[in-house]
Amino acid sequence: MRAKIDISEVESGTKIRAKYLRAIENEEWGLLPGPTFVKSFLRTYAEYLGLDAKLLVEEYKLHHEEPSEAELAQQVAPPPRARPRVPLAAPRVSRGWAIGAGVVGVIALLILIGSLGNDDSGTPEAPTTSSTARTTTARTPAPAPRPTVARLELIPDDVVYVCLRDSKDKQLLNQSLQPGGDAQLRFRSKRFRLTVGNSRIRMKINGRELKVKPSPSAVNYEITPRGRKTLPSGQGAC
Repeated sequence: MRAKIDISEVESGTKIRAKYLRAIENEEWGLLPGPTFVKSFLRTYAEYLGLDAKLLVEEYKLHHEEPSEAELAQQVAPPPRARPRVPLAAPRVSRGWAIGAGVVGVIALLILIGSLGNDDSGTPEAPTTSSTARTTTARTPAPAPRPTVARLELIPDDVVYVCLRDSKDKQLLNQSLQPGGDAQLRFRSKRFRLTVGNSRIRMKINGRELKVKPSPSAVNYEITPRGRKTLPSGQGAC
């Protein structure tokens, strides 16, 4: 009313129904949906009028909202009391223990006097210490390094066609081999591609001999330092 704002204008600006605005103005809190809505309406209404919304909400909570159980517990619960410190009683020594300790002390004194009377003036010899045994730790031998180069040797047992290429795709063989020939059929490379026409040939890869399985057609292989594997027909060396 002091700002000369009509209630319908406030209803349009705040989206709060006029009957709720009148209930807030008249502090008729029972006509409002509930405490949560009341606080929300108060904030919106105060911000619309340019008032301190937080102050209005706190005032409403102080005078019209019941405190929660947690707040009541904090108000009612007394501070914890410190437990009184009970002085520790000094341990009592029985008379029998005291007499026994005195007898033991006298015996120990007599033994000490006797040992001093029998002590020789000579310097005692140092005890001989045995030499420290040297312990050897068993060492597990390191595994042999894996080969990085494939050493290939071809051994024909009959006439056989062979085509061979190295890792640089250089053609090393493209011919028929005879058994017992004079040619040195030993090669070194990181990788080979090999095509053989039949199974009448053996090969050694890094000293390990492998046979060629019988096949009605040519067989293609890829040879690496780890061994060999069969390649499809379209990936032959020639």
